[in-house]
Amino acid sequence: MLANSLISDVVPAVNSADKGQKVLSLMDVFRVSHLPVVDEGRYHGIVSDKFIYDLNLVNEPIGKEMEKFDTTHVHENQHIFEVAILMYKLKLSVVAVLDSMHEYLGSITLYDLARRFARYFSLQELGGVVVLVVNEIDYSLSQISQIVESNDTKILSFFMNRLPGTNTLELVLKLDKEDLSPVIQSFMRYDYNVKGVYLDHSMLNDLYQDRYDQFMKFMNI
Repeated sequence: MLANSLISDVVPAVNSADKGQKVLSLMDVFRVSHLPVVDEGRYHGIVSDKFIYDLNLVNEPIGKEMEKFDTTHVHENQHIFEVAILMYKLKLSVVAVLDSMHEYLGSITLYDLARRFARYFSLQELGGVVVLVVNEIDYSLSQISQIVESNDTKILSFFMNRLPGTNTLELVLKLDKEDLSPVIQSFMRYDYNVKGVYLDHSMLNDLYQDRYDQFMKFMNI
């Protein structure tokens, strides 16, 4: 999935002649803390609410401090993972998307990114979830896949989380079957530590919400 398919059809750009108060009002309406500044298709950079307050631009055109704009952006053919990493590192709620000619195409919001991740990882597909805990040295995706597929089951999505301060990995597997007993038995035969199994839809919803909350915490916005 590329950046050009993540562009929001809601969040607008502002222009350099807009006063800070107008930009802050738009940020409040769309629940973001950044907006791109664009004049006739030309991208100047991105401004934040902090930028406006710190430079006393509430009653001034934001273009007054144009040379201080953050010009961070992504290109239309960058992958969703690259977009997520950039937004995480720079703590952005919105990032601009440019084409190969450096023309502004639109912007991606953190909300849209999280929503696409939910679709990307098959979170809405029917099935069950298995949570494994393994030592890093014992981790083998090929073996895990072999165990799952030997029970006529497929992995729809896969998450890996390193437990802080340890060499232990938590592995979350979304599988395409609701009856996971054969898979669980196989994991146990291979001495895997099965931390949890989620089959009930209410439990799955709780797990998905937890993973969504972890993602938002990861993005650190």
